[in-house]
Amino acid sequence: MKEFKVKIETINDVKQFVSTVMTFNYDIDLISGRYAIDAKSIMGLFSIDLSKELKLVAHTDDSAELEAAISKFIVK
Repeated sequence: MKEFKVKIETINDVKQFVSTVMTFNYDIDLISGRYAIDAKSIMGLFSIDLSKELKLVAHTDDSAELEAAISKFIVK
């Protein structure tokens, strides 16, 4: 399992983020406060507060490809 802090700000960012994470064959969750949603669900993303940083949890041991694919959303 690997965790990242991410920031998704615009509607276009949501669309791009979801289409990117959908290409991975493992579960990816986004956590906002006490809410956890499937990162591959566009409706799920619109149901949480996108004005805050989110915690992304990738349920895999090899997350290098995911990290590269979503690098523009990762908060350093």
